[in-house]
Amino acid sequence: MPELPEVETTRLALAPHLEGQRLAMVQIRVPKLRQPTPAAELLQGRTVLRLFRRAKYILATLDDDYTLLIHLGMSGRFSVFPHTGGAHTPTQLTKYPHPPLAKHDHAILTTGLAELRFNDPRRFGLLLRIPTHALHTHPLLQNLGPEPLDAGFTGAVLQAALRGKTTAIKPTLMNNTVVVGVGNIYASESLFAAGINPSVAAGELSKTQCTRLVASIKKVLQQALATGGSTLRDFRHPTGEAGHFQDEFRVYDRAGEPCHTCGTAILQATHAQRSTYWCPVCQK
Repeated sequence: MPELPEVETTRLALAPHLEGQRLAMVQIRVPKLRQPTPAAELLQGRTVLRLFRRAKYILATLDDDYTLLIHLGMSGRFSVFPHTGGAHTPTQLTKYPHPPLAKHDHAILTTGLAELRFNDPRRFGLLLRIPTHALHTHPLLQNLGPEPLDAGFTGAVLQAALRGKTTAIKPTLMNNTVVVGVGNIYASESLFAAGINPSVAAGELSKTQCTRLVASIKKVLQQALATGGSTLRDFRHPTGEAGHFQDEFRVYDRAGEPCHTCGTAILQATHAQRSTYWCPVCQK
């Protein structure tokens, strides 16, 4: 599933083609993904005032006091096809500006600059039209924790959120009420960078450990953003290119391989039905 760096990479690629642009044509080709999709006529003709991210959701504020919420789900991704002769040149994906629609192209948003296609083979993604004033009370958004890259996310904030929790720190980091967007890959990588064993009870972390972990989360996510996120299976940039952070993995998906720091074999276990990777020496 795309995590925060992949979602933010997607948002950054879409923004030049959407922000300030009128949705001249909209096609919604399926009545439902994970939830019912909005009717195309409710979006067509609207102007996108702002494109931003909250957790793993991309939100497009429209000029009719509604917001389009987009979630990539397990396999969703956007492709951008710039119009010929427009301000943006075709990418490696688009030697031809508008190839035939693919089977799982479920939504097509066309502006004066480009055609943007949302493809989701597994249909676990979301396209929802929500009143802008009700965003903060929407069930998907109302209980979200802090953004990990915001200045307000500190060791003290994390320690307060972990207080009294007896669950292991690894799955706790993936709880969006504690901190948003730190999925399976980046939880393992951040814990390694902080030198914290993924099985330790979350509430037992000291203030010093929480401060170190917050710094590691920020550093790992920023590194992932700089390399375009991780491409393990489905994720591709809207340009069609793969992310490259998987080339930087220190522990994730490296079970049995030597630790880059100490040479000890990386271990693998399961926490909350998700694979966890760690070094038994560097993360005692």
